[in-house]
Amino acid sequence: MATPAHRRKISFADLKTTFDRAAPVFAPPNPHGPALSAQQLQQQSLEELRRRDALRRKTSKPTDRNLPEELSEICIGDGVERYRRLRDVERKLDAVMMQKRLDISEGLTTSMKKEGTLRIWINNTAEGQPWQVMEEGGGGLGEDGTFDFGENSNASFRVKIEGRLLDKVDDEEAEEEADEDGDPMDTDGPQAKKPKLAPVANEKTKLSHFFKSITIDFDRPASLQPDGYTSIEWKKPAPNPAVPAADQEAANFDCLEFERKSDEDINVTINLYRDESPERYKLSKPLADLLDTEEEDRAGVVAGIWEYVRAMGLQEDEENRRIVCDEPLRTVFGQDTLFFPHIPDLIHNHLTPLPPIRLPYTIRVDRAYISPADDTPASQATIYDIRVPLPSPLKRRMQALHTSPTHLTTLKAITTIDEDICLTVDKICHVNAKRKFYDSLARDPANFIQRWISSQKRDLEVMLAEGGRGHGEQSEAGEEFRKGGTAGVWGGQLARESVGLWLARQKAH
Repeated sequence: MATPAHRRKISFADLKTTFDRAAPVFAPPNPHGPALSAQQLQQQSLEELRRRDALRRKTSKPTDRNLPEELSEICIGDGVERYRRLRDVERKLDAVMMQKRLDISEGLTTSMKKEGTLRIWINNTAEGQPWQVMEEGGGGLGEDGTFDFGENSNASFRVKIEGRLLDKVDDEEAEEEADEDGDPMDTDGPQAKKPKLAPVANEKTKLSHFFKSITIDFDRPASLQPDGYTSIEWKKPAPNPAVPAADQEAANFDCLEFERKSDEDINVTINLYRDESPERYKLSKPLADLLDTEEEDRAGVVAGIWEYVRAMGLQEDEENRRIVCDEPLRTVFGQDTLFFPHIPDLIHNHLTPLPPIRLPYTIRVDRAYISPADDTPASQATIYDIRVPLPSPLKRRMQALHTSPTHLTTLKAITTIDEDICLTVDKICHVNAKRKFYDSLARDPANFIQRWISSQKRDLEVMLAEGGRGHGEQSEAGEEFRKGGTAGVWGGQLARESVGLWLARQKAH
């Protein structure tokens, strides 16, 4: 039986060929403007075709970049083989880059367990003190020969706080370097064991890298201070993507200085607030006893609890999500059972910010400290050694790479090239499908047409939901559903019962 005209189906290749050979659709003339020439109309139709083709490619977004196997047999030259070798090299590079990317991400997010020594020198100088004025000839005395101790006094002091990251070396090397260089900051004497200043690799690690805030609290009421101050504060500025990385790095320092008015010794406390990423916290007593540490970051706390649960075998279900608390866990969380995904929220009350590092110092303005008579160095520094976590040498470069505009532009260019390659491979696959179609047709036209018609018939039956009504010659049984009258399907007992049931349901509603 012949297939009706409205049920005919053509293949995708025929449809594509028809689309390629279709005449351009001309835009209607503009009634409000001059008539366009045939060349302009053709140009508009070509632009419209390009726009539609670009839209089609954008919506499909092919991702396959592998060429079919049979192309190496039909293509001239070794281009296909070279492309496959390039794909193999690309896969290896992707694997290496993915591993490096994971290493970089881990280096940027995980805390560094390696620690170093940060040596801090604190000293001060003084100007305009009464004893200095007297030694200079009494230029600061009043007309009656007295010294003004009020607000108009010029007596002041300048405090210098300097920090360097140290690297321990042998004692003999340290002594030789101290004797040769004569570093005035090494005030422990030539026979003392001195750590060496950090090598060139750590010169970029400065004092401000380790702290997010530095405050100086004065042990004196504001009413007794000439300037009415009680504290001094420095805060690290927040990172600004609009500011170049070189300018942000230039804002870091190794030395912090401040000057105030005073003619008396003052006790101060220098508070150093650590800048760590990820931030560490002070653990509560029960949690510290459980993990056997007093300070840890959030990820370390969760990992430590998980290791404890696994070591003690406290998982209850097969998914290891429900935990049966023993006595230490019950002391921490106050529950008999808990879900492991809830632990990050439950540990919130057991974490408190770390207290600042407090360095006491006495600002001295007396002559014995500022200008001693013996061979003692003037303004001898007070030295503190602090243990600090050492940052990864590549961390700063990693962050610069992640935020570099050049890096982001390169990634966008690579993505565009990958999309072009995918589109080209997709086009090659379509052309290869056409080639196989016409090659099979040329080899055995009769059998090919028969197989093709049978395939199109099956596809049409599936599209019309008639695929299960017959196979082969029995597939024509679907025609009886299009016939009317009492001899057809619609005049049978089954159709009448189905219609009656449908009407009864409609009345019930």
